[in-house]
Amino acid sequence: MTFEAAKDFLIRRAGERSIAAEVLATSERRLSLSVKGGSVDELTAASRGGVGIRVVVEGKVGYASTEALDTESLEWVLDEAVENAALQHAEGAVLVAGRALGRHDLLGEGLSAEVADKVAGVLDLESGLRADARVDVVYQASYRESEAQAVIGSTAGADGGYRNGYASYSATPIMKLGDSVKQGSDVDISKEFHALDPNQTAHKVLERVGRHLGATPLGTGRYRGYLESEVTATLLALLLYSLSGKTLAEGKSRLAGKLGARVASDLITLVDDPTLVDGPASRPFDAEGTPAARTEIISGGVLQSFLHNSDTARRTGHTNTGHASRSYASTLGVSPSNLVLATGTGIDVSDGVIVTDLMGVHAGANPISGDVSVQGLGLRVTGGETHPVDNFALSFNLFSLLERIDAVGEESTWTPTVGMFRAPMVAVDALSFSGA
Repeated sequence: MTFEAAKDFLIRRAGERSIAAEVLATSERRLSLSVKGGSVDELTAASRGGVGIRVVVEGKVGYASTEALDTESLEWVLDEAVENAALQHAEGAVLVAGRALGRHDLLGEGLSAEVADKVAGVLDLESGLRADARVDVVYQASYRESEAQAVIGSTAGADGGYRNGYASYSATPIMKLGDSVKQGSDVDISKEFHALDPNQTAHKVLERVGRHLGATPLGTGRYRGYLESEVTATLLALLLYSLSGKTLAEGKSRLAGKLGARVASDLITLVDDPTLVDGPASRPFDAEGTPAARTEIISGGVLQSFLHNSDTARRTGHTNTGHASRSYASTLGVSPSNLVLATGTGIDVSDGVIVTDLMGVHAGANPISGDVSVQGLGLRVTGGETHPVDNFALSFNLFSLLERIDAVGEESTWTPTVGMFRAPMVAVDALSFSGA
């Protein structure tokens, strides 16, 4: 039985039993390959998928899932979900009123190249890295692709499906110059395999890592900070904790009660847009069948919206923003898609420190308070001249930092974190750096 047929069967059976039900079938295909020493070191192709059902019985929610699509398994999954709903205590849940959502292919032929072409691309990537005499070891040179499909239906009228995916090259060289040894990585992402250029990726990685060779310790002090795109994206991913409707509903968001209030510099405009044509995480609807729409989260520094599914919206009295997420085997959550920090008029990088890498953010950051204390790498800028610096710790409060941003760059790049971020460099005056 196909996903479509399984979805139709479960919706029909739930309707016959007067059970409010939502069926989500998801599948994912991944290809992962890496090379070492001019030959393929790993090649893995894997697929996983199944059908999950969410039922609402007397305001209580129950879940169940199966990877088997025969009639007996589908009958079992419906019964199991109803039984699980009876065990719950929370009430008041309802299904989102649905409609026909259509069938959407957001990927097309983007990943259709032969595996041999993809292997050749990674070999070119490794070769490009090894051509630099400063490269001591190519720790990793890889190609990854992911293709996801979703089919949804509900007794409330939702019906639709879509397919999306993306490809990426990534590399991690260890570079050496005299006694200085540095390791780093970078990634290039595209929805089109042929839009990726392994030579460009190699050049980018070599430039990113090589610029840190010969680094000297940074002296302790307060410097003007320039946060590169990847660093900005990492910090915005931390901010997502407080922007989640789930966090808000649980009483843990630092931004509770601040809708319509200034929470960042007036240079900051942050949106989540699942409708972007080139968006790696674009989707026509969310995991409840709510149609995709651009959500303005922060506009000119003012908080406009949290990210909500139907449950968090109901519990907080806010509007559902269409950010429901789940796989066939998980419960309902909240997730972004393509998060975009608007570009600005540019940054004049003069005196200060360009922060290029943050290490240990998950361990050194408190998502509730926003306090961050992490190790970093960077470039000291003095009179327009730069030289690499390391062995420093950077300490700040994320919410305070957002309010103090005084310049935003003109260019932005995609960075995979929680969802996909496209962010530019930002600048903030007088950050505290603890050096050697």
